[in-house]
Amino acid sequence: MKKAPPRQEHEITQLLAEWRDGNQAALDELYPLVYDELHRLARRYMSRERKGHTLQTTALINEAYVRLVDQRNVQWANRSHFFAISAQIMRRILIDHARRQTYAKRGGGARQVSLEETAIVVQDDLSEFLRLDEALKALAELDPRRSQVVELKYFGGLNNDEIAGVLKISKNTVIRDWNMARAWLHHQLTGSAST
Repeated sequence: MKKAPPRQEHEITQLLAEWRDGNQAALDELYPLVYDELHRLARRYMSRERKGHTLQTTALINEAYVRLVDQRNVQWANRSHFFAISAQIMRRILIDHARRQTYAKRGGGARQVSLEETAIVVQDDLSEFLRLDEALKALAELDPRRSQVVELKYFGGLNNDEIAGVLKISKNTVIRDWNMARAWLHHQLTGSAST
C-alpha cells in the first residue's frame, strides 16, 4: 500500500478520532483524503476477479464507504487501522457477491488454488474465492492473529511494519505468522503438505 505523506497520515488519524467522537464534519473532510487509497484497494481486489465481473470498482468503493460510515463503535487507531477495516469490508462485499453468483449458477467446478511466495492467488472461479474465505474462517478459529495477518497483508495491502502497528506485535512475529498461515492455507486449499 502506498504510504501517505506524514502530514496527511497525521491528518487522517486526527479526522478518524474526531469522527469517532461524533464530529460528522470530520467524515466529510476524511473522504477526499482516503478516496484514492480506497480506489487503489478496490482496484486491487477487482484485478483478482474474473473478467466480466458484475460488480464494478466504483460500486465496491461506494458500498464499502457506506458500510464504513456505519462503523460507529470502532476505536480507530490510525490510518493503517482504517484501511485494514476497509479491506475487511471490501472482502466481505466481494464474498457476499460471489455467494449470490454461485447460488444463482447452482454450482461449478473448482480448480486448484496455489500459493506464491508473497501472495495467495485466487483464480477466476467464484468457488475458489469462497474456498479461500472458508479456509480463512477456519484459520481464524485456530489462530485469529495469523488470520488477521493474512487479511491485512493480502486483502488490505499493508506491509509488515503497518501490520505490526495495527496488531501491536513485532515485525518478526508478523513474518512468522505470515509464513505459518501461508503454509497452512496452502495445505487446506490444495490438500498437500508441500509449500
